[in-house]
Amino acid sequence: MEKKVIEFNKNLRGQKKVDFHAGDVIKVHLRIKEGGKERVQIFEGLVIAIKGRQSSSPTLTVRKVTHGVGVEMIVPILSKNVQKIELIKSAKVRRAKLYYVRDLTAKQSRMKYKDIKEFSKAEENVQNVENTESGDEKLNEEEIKEAEKEMTKDNKDAQNKKEEEIEEKPAKEDESEKTEK
Repeated sequence: MEKKVIEFNKNLRGQKKVDFHAGDVIKVHLRIKEGGKERVQIFEGLVIAIKGRQSSSPTLTVRKVTHGVGVEMIVPILSKNVQKIELIKSAKVRRAKLYYVRDLTAKQSRMKYKDIKEFSKAEENVQNVENTESGDEKLNEEEIKEAEKEMTKDNKDAQNKKEEEIEEKPAKEDESEKTEK
């Protein structure tokens, strides 16, 4: 019986997967009809819970604080009114449900966030290396980039040393003037 239910739910879900976890900051683009007009409203907040991952109707509980008031929205992921869901940041958390965040301020929560843009760039680079047949050329380009980074670090170190020497010289001159008097 369980297998039949799981297969039924998979068919209803289609190709969409729930790739979000508690602690992620997401933007939910919702279609809203007001009168004869239709618009898209964006709700950005912290995912504090995900329910029904394997069911035919999984939901996200998203929380944000506006003007000192906490607002939570339960979003059915597979709803036709949800245009898209964007992942902004991902945090490392040790809980599946973050209901305790309701009682905390932003400073008290202190989650360690990772920027998704950096990860997406790294993934693109990895995919480009895998997709190109001439992997040796790509590696050479990466080695060149690493060498350039090292050179810029060396240049910065040299500039810092020069600045320290310049700061030390006036101090030595001041001491020599005091001894002459």
